Amino acid sequence: MPEPLNNERIIELIDCNIWQQDHLVLSGVNFALSKGDFAYLVGKVGSGKTSLIKTLNAQLPLKEGTGIVAGFDLSSIKPKDIPFLRRKTGIVFQDFQLLIDRSVNDNLEFVLRATGWKDRQAIEARISEVLGKVGLELKGYKMPHQLSGGEQQRVVIGRALLNDPEIILADEPTGNLDPETSEGIIRLLKDISLTGRAVLIATHNYTILKKFAARTVKCEDGRISEVRDDEEIELEQL
Repeated sequence: MPEPLNNERIIELIDCNIWQQDHLVLSGVNFALSKGDFAYLVGKVGSGKTSLIKTLNAQLPLKEGTGIVAGFDLSSIKPKDIPFLRRKTGIVFQDFQLLIDRSVNDNLEFVLRATGWKDRQAIEARISEVLGKVGLELKGYKMPHQLSGGEQQRVVIGRALLNDPEIILADEPTGNLDPETSEGIIRLLKDISLTGRAVLIATHNYTILKKFAARTVKCEDGRISEVRDDEEIELEQL
């Protein structure tokens, strides 16, 4: 029998099977994160990292098992409730997905208005606040193409923070960045975890894993498992 859900946990999966359409990607998944946790999700391409993240965000349905994310039951969540789940789960993508024809400020305003914000002063104050958190206080007027890759990723992290989420899910957030910029992004995400948010980073960046050691979970052969210290060298093969 699965253990009872721990109310202190912000993510809890018990005996879950993760499907991508009709393909079983991961089976028997047991995984939990609490507020303030910082963890890596590793594995080779196609091992199920992105499918797991998409399941946590209800982009993929949870067909089998028990899954609770930010108080929502993934197995029975109604379509009308999915936007509310996603406000509690900020997503950081590898390819940024910024609107290229709008300034940084306008990109962030678009998200706030799409999630129900209406008051102009409140919107401006929130945008200023999140840009300050990611070190881009003076870059709000710029267009995405005027920013470096690292700055664009910081905008994406700021966008993920707009609705004060309880969880940050980052899918290969350093995949398109140089080593120095990558380190800055990981430091920023670690700082965000210190504010009480759970942060889960899917990555194959071995240098980052070595330099910023943290709990690491591995997707391999259709299962997930905790990586022990004596397994660390195997990550070089990712």
